[in-house]
Amino acid sequence: MAEVWIPPLLQKLTYGHKQIQVAGKTVRQILNNLEALYPGLKSYLYDAEDDQIMPGTAVIVDGEVSGLGLMQP
Repeated sequence: MAEVWIPPLLQKLTYGHKQIQVAGKTVRQILNNLEALYPGLKSYLYDAEDDQIMPGTAVIVDGEVSGLGLMQP
């Protein structure tokens, strides 16, 4: 399970949750699972046109910023 930290401006979409445990083996899977739990959240985190994480959104794994984006395990 991944722990996803939700920025304050998006917590209204997660019913006030600041951190969410989500299943997934890649960032893409985690985003899809987040969307299933909280419809509408993915559109703030993912740019479908460019198929990438939104600018200004960080993917951090074990304290390290990832450059792999959606493919990050």
